[in-house]
Amino acid sequence: MSVVHLLTHLPPDRSEEVMEELLSGRRFRVERIVSHGHVSPPGFWYDQAWHEWVLVLQGAARIVLAEPDETVALGPGDALLIPAHRRHRVDWTDPEQPTVWLAIHFD
Repeated sequence: MSVVHLLTHLPPDRSEEVMEELLSGRRFRVERIVSHGHVSPPGFWYDQAWHEWVLVLQGAARIVLAEPDETVALGPGDALLIPAHRRHRVDWTDPEQPTVWLAIHFD
């Protein structure tokens, strides 16, 4: 069995947001996401057919949810459940340090 440490071996190139699949099964997927000032493109909204639970392990982020409109600030240890088809976008991530997320996508 190998141990995975989610806060080490961060991507050295911070020009792109990096999403790495850590684990998956028939009805779920677990990802580590590393952002460094990355945000959703202007006017872009995620509208996923599955639920997503996100946990910020390091750094900080702000997510905007639609209908009803809501802005959620997240820091280390903060988690958010985004129900299927709840439109959302990443409005801000910390440009001074990597923001490391754990995301679980599930039915």
